Amino acid sequence: MMREMTSVHRRRPEAGNPRVQRTRAHALAVARSLLPEVGPTGLTYTLLAERADITRQTLYRHWPTRAALLFDLILEGPDVGYPQPGTDLRTVAIAWLTSLAAGLNVPAARIAVPAVAAEADRDPDSAQALVEIGTDRRAALNKLLEPSGRQITEDEYTLLYAPVLARLYFDRREVTEEFIEAVVTRWLAGLEQADLRQEA
Repeated sequence: MMREMTSVHRRRPEAGNPRVQRTRAHALAVARSLLPEVGPTGLTYTLLAERADITRQTLYRHWPTRAALLFDLILEGPDVGYPQPGTDLRTVAIAWLTSLAAGLNVPAARIAVPAVAAEADRDPDSAQALVEIGTDRRAALNKLLEPSGRQITEDEYTLLYAPVLARLYFDRREVTEEFIEAVVTRWLAGLEQADLRQEA
């Protein structure tokens, strides 16, 4: 049975302590550079502590589990451009998928996502991390959609982002502007059909 977890046991950095913030950011940066080099199984706390020149205890204070570290590597990558809130559902969805694809083209994030997914069947922390990533991202998108008056469900969010993941991880092809526009066009058509069914 999966135990209750808050942010996959992450401890949020102390907002008022710049030294703690700097140490955490430094460790994440080193982990981000190491992950493509050594792979997910090679990214041990022993190696990370050595390369970052900090103690393992410090790492465990920030990330009590590997899933927590990978979670932050996925969600706290380099700035690749974040969408703006908007009233037009199509514009926001296209900007969102463009940002998602750019984020997943960062090598560490591209490796971390399937690593967490691969561990999810046997590791409750990784399973919870996947749930929290989806919940976090859908909440962030719905925040951007507030001016449009539309909030999307979990299923609607899955139908939006899943083609991008399939394109990157299974087709091993580039996510082009044309691909994103086609995905959003079909997604909006699906939303319209669902709305009509509800009105009938």
